[in-house]
Amino acid sequence: MRDLEILMNPNKLVKHLKKPAYEFTKYDIIKFIDDHHIEMLNFRYVGEDGKLKTLNFVITSKDYLESILSTGERVDGSSLFSYIEADSSDLYVIPRFRTAFVNPFTEHPTLDILCSFYTKDGKPLESAPEYILKKAAIKFTEDTGYTFKAMGELEYYIISESTDLYPAKDQKGYHTAQPFTNWENLRTEALLIIAQSGGKIKYGHSEVGNFSTKEYMYEQHEIEFIPVAAEQAVEQLIVAKWILRMLGQKHGVTISFAPKITVGKAGSGLHIHMMLEKDGVNYMANDIGITDVAKKMMAGILNRAQSITAFGNTIPTSYLRLVPHQEAPTMVCWGDSNRSVLVRVPLGWIARTNMIKDVNPQERGDVPYIPGKQTVELRSPDGSADLYHLMASIILAAKEGILAKDSLEKSKSLYVNVNIFDAEHKKLYDSLKSLPNSCYESAEFLEKDASFYQNEGVFPKGTIAGFIEKLKNYDDKDLSERLYKNNDAIKELVEEYIHCM
Repeated sequence: MRDLEILMNPNKLVKHLKKPAYEFTKYDIIKFIDDHHIEMLNFRYVGEDGKLKTLNFVITSKDYLESILSTGERVDGSSLFSYIEADSSDLYVIPRFRTAFVNPFTEHPTLDILCSFYTKDGKPLESAPEYILKKAAIKFTEDTGYTFKAMGELEYYIISESTDLYPAKDQKGYHTAQPFTNWENLRTEALLIIAQSGGKIKYGHSEVGNFSTKEYMYEQHEIEFIPVAAEQAVEQLIVAKWILRMLGQKHGVTISFAPKITVGKAGSGLHIHMMLEKDGVNYMANDIGITDVAKKMMAGILNRAQSITAFGNTIPTSYLRLVPHQEAPTMVCWGDSNRSVLVRVPLGWIARTNMIKDVNPQERGDVPYIPGKQTVELRSPDGSADLYHLMASIILAAKEGILAKDSLEKSKSLYVNVNIFDAEHKKLYDSLKSLPNSCYESAEFLEKDASFYQNEGVFPKGTIAGFIEKLKNYDDKDLSERLYKNNDAIKELVEEYIHCM
C-alpha cells in the first residue's frame, strides 16, 4: 500500500526518493538536487502580509548546499514584520524539508522549500505565524488527545477581457463545464501544479459567481483540499494562492481572492473544514450521526466566532460579503447541510448504503464501507484571512469547547434547521448573536477575548495588540451605511483590496 501511494503521488521528490514527504532528510534533498541537476534553491516563507517571500540561492558546490540546508540563512525580520525592531531584527530562516517541491515556473531547474523563523539564540520566534499555529496544534493534542485536521475551500475570481462567445450567465456558474466556462484550463493546470507541489487536492470546479460587463468577464472558481494536519492545511493554501497568481500572470488575467468583487454578486469565501482524529480514526461522526465531541468542538468555535473574524476577515470588504441572502453567514449558529448558518455539517456518508451497486448492478461482491469523511465547516473566513493565525484561533476555540462542561447544552441551543434569512423565521434570527459588521467591530471582539488567545502563551500579547490596532485603523465602523447605493465608492474600495493576502 505504501509503495502504491508513493507511485501515485504527483510530487516529484516523493516519487524519486521513494518515501513520503514527512520522511525527507537533508541528504534526501541533496540527492534529489544532484540527481536532477537542480541549479537553484529558493527558501520561501510568509511575512506579515501573508504572501510568500523568496530568498534565492545559486547552487555552486555540495559543501555550500549542505551548509545552507544545515544552518539556514539570515534575514531582516524588521522588513518582514512590523513588530520587530530594526536594532534587533536579524532572524534565521530554517528549511522544513517535508515542504520541498520543484518550482514549476522558473527557467532554470529550481527547488523551493518553506522555512520557519528562529531567533539569534536558536529558538523559534514566538511571534512567527507558523510557530503560533504549531503551538496551538501541539496544545490541542496534549489537552484533548485528538489530532486537529483541516482543509480549505479556496474560492477565487478570474478577471479577463469580455468575449461575445459563450458570455457569462449572471450568477449561474456553479459546476459549469467548457465551453460555457472560459478558464477551466487555468483551473486544471493549477490543480496539477498544486498536487505536484505537495497539495492534497479533493477536487476543483467553477463556482456560482459568474458575470460580465462591457469590458471584463468575471468567473469564480474553487479548489478544495483534503483534510491534513493544521500546519500542512495552511501551507497548501498559501502555496496554492501563489501558484494561481503565477498562472494568472502567465495567462494575462487577474486572479483575486478578495471577499467581494461587486455589490449583488457572490463573494469569495475561504471556508475551513475540520475534523478530529485519533489513531487514524475520524471522530466527527458514527453510524447514527454527528458525535458529541464534534458538537462540543462546534460549540467552542461558535462561542469565539465573533473574535475569530479578526483573523479570518481582515479587510473592510470582508464585511460587504457577510450579509444576508448571499450564501454567507451573518449569525452565530450551526446546522446540517444548511448554507445560512455559520458552522455547517455537510453531507458526510454517515449511513451505510449501496448507492454504487444501485447505479452499477454489474458490480460483483461487497462494496467496502469507507467511513471517516465527515467534517464540519466554518463559513465566515474569506481570502483576506491571515491563515496561520486563523487556524490557530479555530484550534484554541475548538479545544475550549471540547473541554468545557456545558458545551453540549450550548451546542443544542445554537442548532438551526431552517433558512434563518426567511421572513417567517425572523424571531429565531433576532435571538442569535451576529457576526461583526466591520473590521473595527471585529477588533472590539478580539479586545474582549484577548486573554483567551494569549492564555498558555500561544498568541503573544504583541500579536493580538497588532491585529486590534490594524483593524481599528481602517475606521470602517459604519462603512456599510456610508457606502449604501454609492457604487463608485464601492468599486474604489474593491480595487484597493483586490489583491488581499
